[in-house]
Amino acid sequence: MKSKWLLFSILISLVLLLAAARGEKEQVLKYHSGEDIEMYRLLQGELPLGDNSMFTGSGKCAGCHGFDNNGFASVTPEGQDVNVVDDWRATLMANSAKDPFWRAKVSHEVSVNPQHREILEDKCTSCHAPMGRFAAIHDGFPHYSMEMLMNDSLGLDGVSCNSCHQQDPANIGKFFSGELEFVMDTLYGPYGGDPNEPPLFSDPMQSFIGYYPMYGEHVSKSESCAGCHTLITNTVNLDGVATGNKFVEQATYHEWLNSTYSAEIGGIECQGCHMPRINEPVVISSNYAFLQGRQPFGLHYLVGGNTFMLELMRNRIDELDIAATEEHFDRVIDRTYDLLLNESVEFEITDLYVQDDTLMCELKITNRTGHKFPSGYPSRRAFVEFSVSDEDGEALFSSGKVRPDYEVEGQNEDYEPHYRIIDAEDEVQIYEMVLGDVNGHPTTVLERANSSLKDNRLAPLGFSTTHLSYDTTLIVGEALSDSDFNHENGVEGSGSDRILYKVALHGWEGNAIVNARFYYQSLPPKWMEEMFALSTPEIDSFKQMYEEEGPDPVLIADREESLLIVGEKPLDFASSVMVYPNPVIDSGRFTVRSRGEFLLTACDVYDSRGRRVVTWQGSARRELELALPEVQGTYFVDLRSAGGESAVLKVLRR
Repeated sequence: MKSKWLLFSILISLVLLLAAARGEKEQVLKYHSGEDIEMYRLLQGELPLGDNSMFTGSGKCAGCHGFDNNGFASVTPEGQDVNVVDDWRATLMANSAKDPFWRAKVSHEVSVNPQHREILEDKCTSCHAPMGRFAAIHDGFPHYSMEMLMNDSLGLDGVSCNSCHQQDPANIGKFFSGELEFVMDTLYGPYGGDPNEPPLFSDPMQSFIGYYPMYGEHVSKSESCAGCHTLITNTVNLDGVATGNKFVEQATYHEWLNSTYSAEIGGIECQGCHMPRINEPVVISSNYAFLQGRQPFGLHYLVGGNTFMLELMRNRIDELDIAATEEHFDRVIDRTYDLLLNESVEFEITDLYVQDDTLMCELKITNRTGHKFPSGYPSRRAFVEFSVSDEDGEALFSSGKVRPDYEVEGQNEDYEPHYRIIDAEDEVQIYEMVLGDVNGHPTTVLERANSSLKDNRLAPLGFSTTHLSYDTTLIVGEALSDSDFNHENGVEGSGSDRILYKVALHGWEGNAIVNARFYYQSLPPKWMEEMFALSTPEIDSFKQMYEEEGPDPVLIADREESLLIVGEKPLDFASSVMVYPNPVIDSGRFTVRSRGEFLLTACDVYDSRGRRVVTWQGSARRELELALPEVQGTYFVDLRSAGGESAVLKVLRR
């Protein structure tokens, strides 16, 4: 097979080169035969090869942009295979129309309001099965149904190649909630630079799949994600009657707008994290040996955070008729865990001390994503498990423990409020959005959502309540009045939150072991209860999968500290201040923090020769952020408090 492909590539290259040498304008050739197509099917798997009135299946794209049996195209100079088809085919985007939870949820919404079936199914398929739905509307159908989807190979192709590359750049980023616009015979890509100049090599794409390739700046912009990643729904009351109100069910794109990531200069597009680029030349099409590499090359990882659904799909490939292998899923799952564990949050214990026979521990959680965390579909949540035990493991305090049924111990029956201070075991910090119906009761029926009862999901860096898009990205509930939520030193936009845990000791002494864990959970059992109370074939099928899989939360970060407690001692200024990190590395930045009643008003930093290298004086505050010079060595931090006390701390620069 390899030799056949090599011979095929060489022959095509010679034909094209000879034509160019003669200076003749060649008639468009049919570069791929029926035999070739059958070979693509063997090589690429059962991806659809058909067409409808607007789109073509991913199987045709795979012929040139999938795995190259000759090892020439879609590989880095180091030989790493980066073909876009295999990176995409096991993602939730590729399987959006086969997602059994999505199918169950559509069935749930229709069961609650069966008179809205046509509208609900048409809207839900706009983003989950766009190539089927928009072609059907183009062909004159008033709605696209789930029944139509089940018999539509291109609808079942999910968010496939054409779903993104065929979007019309004219109004992109201006319409949301699945209101997408497509061009008919053009596919846009990231290479070129001048939309008025024809591409260097377009005949194969035109002859094989009938599309003209054109440069489109928008395919590398966040606006291309906006149409589906902000969803605004129309509210109905409990009788299914429209109220005229609208509800922002999810607004990941607008959250990105309300962040520093969307800045004109130095910003990061959605693709920067979810489709990271490599600055190495990659030949983007197989079968043409004369092609040169293009760069930067966008890896089609399309990675998110939903490991639960990916693992559920991987374990049921045949049952769900998925055109991917376990190996494909394993790679996507590994990337998803990497994003969750290494790119989502910073999790720190910033303060640990004893005051008034109470162990005080402050946690700081900082959002590192370009949107709220969690973001997207409103079932997703993150929470903190915090515990204190003795050296033998005997618990002194526990908040947010994960139960065997994958739920969180201690939470309220309806929903848990946001906390600044937690001092009881039945209080737990859960970052989530809670939907409320017209009566102000929690609901998971999306069409009944009338308002948000709570939204304390971690804001992104630079998030502001005065931003133009804040009306779609609201902070709701106690978090809005928490001076530490998205604030540092009184300044909005930190993308962080601080929680102070107070554990009464009742005279206990010993070595206290403090554990803090941060979990992410995409489909909590509590969210499933309302849907699982009904029975449809789709709900029953997914319920069985859900219970077999077990929706255990993902441990994103954990920290452990110990503190020797030997009786109550008065807290003086010198023992109230701390410097972290110590040693100071990289940028040289470090934080000085005071606890108890002490506030900082002045600070001077001296090097080992006694030269002052940093000075600060200002309004009384609990925390300072400073930076040491690049010179490594020992520095002395001279601090003064609002009450006139002073203390000197030693810090190392590495």
